[in-house]
Amino acid sequence: MAKIGRLSAKDAVLFLCDMQEKFRPNIFHFSDIVSNSARLLEACRVLGIPPILTEQYPKGLGPTVPELGTGELKAHPKTSFTMITPEVEKELQALGNPKQAILCGIEAHACIACTAFDLLDKGIDVHIVADAISSRSQLDRLFALSRLKQSGAFLTTTEAVMLQLIQDAKDPRFKEIQKLMSQPSPDTGLLAFFSTL
Repeated sequence: MAKIGRLSAKDAVLFLCDMQEKFRPNIFHFSDIVSNSARLLEACRVLGIPPILTEQYPKGLGPTVPELGTGELKAHPKTSFTMITPEVEKELQALGNPKQAILCGIEAHACIACTAFDLLDKGIDVHIVADAISSRSQLDRLFALSRLKQSGAFLTTTEAVMLQLIQDAKDPRFKEIQKLMSQPSPDTGLLAFFSTL
């Protein structure tokens, strides 16, 4: 039976990939990507979903941008293009090996793609938050989304993830999630991609 990609708060982990200062001027829709990722991080805090944060060569590329709101998180430094480093592997084991991964960050065709492939190889459902990932080039971003879909990742959006995770407006935490959705997600230039699907 084909996987349908239903998200569950008890089985999920949020990956926040390399949203660092030196990338700020060069990434397509960087501020919007960070803003959507920050909303997802806040929703995951409300719902008790653990986050994992990485930084690509922080000595050269700087720290995670403050507006992501990850001040209390330990960032895993890396030079590999995958987030699945030995330290992150240990963290996943300590979390009980979650079955679903929600991916945000940069770059879509590099670290996001390599991470997704590694997670898919492990049998983990991968949810790519299309309006919370980007690349320097829109072309690379759009082809990465297409390639990830071919590989079996689920493409989704910030708001869709929040609603799927909360599942019921009767949930006492829904009001907090609703506040995070009070403003619609900004347009991050994805309509060109979805018009070709």
